[in-house]
Amino acid sequence: MRGGLEQRKHDMVRRCAEAARRLGKRLLFGMTTSLILQSIPLPSDCDLDSFELHTVSDSLEQRVRIRGLSIHPHIWKHTSVAEKVAINHYVFALDLFHVWAQLATHVSLDSLIVLGDSIISGIARQPALAKGRIGSAIYADLQRFVDDLAGFKGRLACRRALTLISPGSDSPKESEGRLALRSHGISQPVLNYEVPGIAFRSTAAITLDMAWPEYKVAVEYDGDHHRTDKVQWRRDQEKRDKLRGHQWIVFVATASSLVNADARAEFAFNVARALASRGARFEFFVMPKTVEQLADTALRVRNRG
Repeated sequence: MRGGLEQRKHDMVRRCAEAARRLGKRLLFGMTTSLILQSIPLPSDCDLDSFELHTVSDSLEQRVRIRGLSIHPHIWKHTSVAEKVAINHYVFALDLFHVWAQLATHVSLDSLIVLGDSIISGIARQPALAKGRIGSAIYADLQRFVDDLAGFKGRLACRRALTLISPGSDSPKESEGRLALRSHGISQPVLNYEVPGIAFRSTAAITLDMAWPEYKVAVEYDGDHHRTDKVQWRRDQEKRDKLRGHQWIVFVATASSLVNADARAEFAFNVARALASRGARFEFFVMPKTVEQLADTALRVRNRG
């Protein structure tokens, strides 16, 4: 996935720079264009055209239009207080917190949660953006950002999404898998869990995408490269053999595990059964709750607290 994101960024930087040079001034890009410029996976159901160049300004008078180019100008009244990330001399991207808030009215709540996970992970991977922060600190900053940014249309959606965002998710599909499990009543897993006492032959630590350490149950999400890359495949086999030798139950999820409601239910049931066999106690929902229901329940609990 990383290679695809970098190629998409390269192409977008070229297009944005061309637009800026034609206009003869620096341009600020937001929405999906800013995500691409900062190597963040795009949400799956955004109602904006990701091919268009989405510019941002704080007033109608500042809107950018260039004949012959697919430019979509947007007004974001908080532009003046947002950070502008320099991509090159001509091209600037609206900071990712503001982009997340911008997109809250353009995606479903599911996608807003997944995008929040991706933004936190994306910031944490880039030292210039992370500024020494780890995922949990970036998440706390995102919470404060939503609390402090007054008067934007998607604020309620952002507050709901924050109850289900989890720092540490490494890909959108991992986030989707976690939400599928949560919707069937399975408790929040530990993300990117480093297993104590077990290591690769190289002595590198073994980590798990999702884990319930007290029950030694884990879920790993395998994208296509886990199947096609021989080095990755061998590494996966070594990891899982070692874990099973230490009595871990490891489930491997793929895109087919999440392709529809029936597949997600089967996936969740198998994980739930393994957890229950190890002593976990929870209410399994045969009919999944929606993320809206999960978020609203979490908000009520938070407000009571």
